[in-house]
Amino acid sequence: MQKLVYILFSLLALIPLPLLQGIGSLLGRLGFHLASNERKRATENIHSSKLTANDQDTEKLVKAVFAETMKNGLELTIAWTRSSKHIVSLFKEVYGWEHIEAAVNKGQGLLLITPHLGNYDLAGRYLSEKLPFPLTAMYRPPKISWLESVMNNGRVRDNGYTAPANMQGVKQVVRALKNHEATIVLPDQVPGEGEGVWANFFGRPAYTMTLASRLAMMPKVTPLFFCGERLSKGRGFALHIAPLEGSLTGNREQDAQIINNNVEKWVTRFPSQYLFGYNRYKHRGNKPSENI
Repeated sequence: MQKLVYILFSLLALIPLPLLQGIGSLLGRLGFHLASNERKRATENIHSSKLTANDQDTEKLVKAVFAETMKNGLELTIAWTRSSKHIVSLFKEVYGWEHIEAAVNKGQGLLLITPHLGNYDLAGRYLSEKLPFPLTAMYRPPKISWLESVMNNGRVRDNGYTAPANMQGVKQVVRALKNHEATIVLPDQVPGEGEGVWANFFGRPAYTMTLASRLAMMPKVTPLFFCGERLSKGRGFALHIAPLEGSLTGNREQDAQIINNNVEKWVTRFPSQYLFGYNRYKHRGNKPSENI
């Protein structure tokens, strides 16, 4: 099955990017009408975000989110099967690379933080190719078990490695940072029970990981947010990099809130490219009141 999937992905990855994204847009429109549960969740999450002024604008954004999400899914075929040099060529604009250079020149480890925004797989591959040291990305195994080997084979190559989202993976990431290497963490993944704290995310309590803030406070580590923005009309991608905003204190709740505040700002910049269909508000542990 894995070989068959890899062959299929390789063939899809040969489709020119504008056409591949066009197919994704069409599939997204279809999904908007057929995937009622995901549509309802995305609508509720966008309402909570207050990024739209009325129901008409909300529906328009939900449709755009479905289209961008399907584009992202098809682009994984490129991220997992095309060469790193080809992926680098897809990035037409890069902003904030000076923050990477400053950390490298200081001999700092790089904690690269990205939400479920834009195409983080392609952006991660670009970073892995450009950095002078290995990059380790944390991941959660896909629900489709036979897809995991294809995904890992696509990510674990050249200067890229993966670490599972468990204690062993955390140790792997900590070791990489201590070695002044780079890691990628998605801060808006819902952690397991007992592994997070409650913090507001767009006005609603969301069970939030503490790992990102704890890693960011390690000695000689520079935390940077990044996003692989999808440019319009199949033109490629833009990489955006910026320092984490706010001062971490070691207080788990306060630091988790700072991380969520940063995620909100990035989502507000590129709302249609955020995975609003993700169940960010899953229940874990004792949920507090809405007013925290």
